[in-house]
Amino acid sequence: MDIDLLKTFVEVVRTRHFGKAAENLYITQSAVSFRIRQLEQGLGVNLFIRQRNNIQLTAPGERLLPHAQMIITGMQRAKVDVALADNMHKQVSLAGTPNIWDAFLQFGITNIVSAMPGVSLVAEVKAQQESTRLLLERTLDLAILFDPPKVDELVVERICTLPIIPISAFEGAANDNFFDNQYVYVDWGTTFSLWHARQFTGHTPPYFRTSTGRIALDLILQCGGSAFIPEVLAKSHIDKGELHRVSDVEHTSRDIFVAYHRDNEQKPLLETLVNLLLELTPTISSEFSAK
Repeated sequence: MDIDLLKTFVEVVRTRHFGKAAENLYITQSAVSFRIRQLEQGLGVNLFIRQRNNIQLTAPGERLLPHAQMIITGMQRAKVDVALADNMHKQVSLAGTPNIWDAFLQFGITNIVSAMPGVSLVAEVKAQQESTRLLLERTLDLAILFDPPKVDELVVERICTLPIIPISAFEGAANDNFFDNQYVYVDWGTTFSLWHARQFTGHTPPYFRTSTGRIALDLILQCGGSAFIPEVLAKSHIDKGELHRVSDVEHTSRDIFVAYHRDNEQKPLLETLVNLLLELTPTISSEFSAK
């Protein structure tokens, strides 16, 4: 049986929508429909009850789902084990959003790698929702996130607080012009968005929006402007006089969390990795504490 057919089936079950499944799998909606038909023909059963805006599993579909998930996970694990180098005994996969990498993980990934000899580390950039899904499917071992998933199957731990400060390329920037002078909005997650909405009331829309702090920082350095940026990213530019901290604009912070599946078979290894991430925290928070 083609593993892609099972992956498509599982994605349709998760999204309950052929179009959304196609987007997540980076294929066309017609390809999703074709794969489902192939799977149904191969099994000799209907897997879905198709009604307008309402896709439900049939009884055979319900029975297939746990088998499909197990086969997919087993195949992925098998590929990992086979691909391990002779001197590697374990493999751990971790993921973070682009902003987590920019503001946190990039400062400690080399220490983590050197502290875990014999472990093959797979580090990826994943969106929040995708990371949560992969953790539940057990195809991702550890996720580092701003917004902790509230799912019983996952262990979630807070590992640090990241100071996020108002910075500007314009010397003399102040509260009355911070948001109106080429302001760049950076999406630092749900909690930040709620806090930012209260600060931003009455100002003109941002002239640029991005989900990545590194993009905002590079833009401000080249074109001028202002934004909320983690102090760890801005500090060297502030020290050089290229950027300025706007002292009369309120600053904020984001908690960073790690999450992994409660039944992950590599739990002791993951706990070691979490401890290494915790050791990274004092280096950042003490050196770049909010002023």
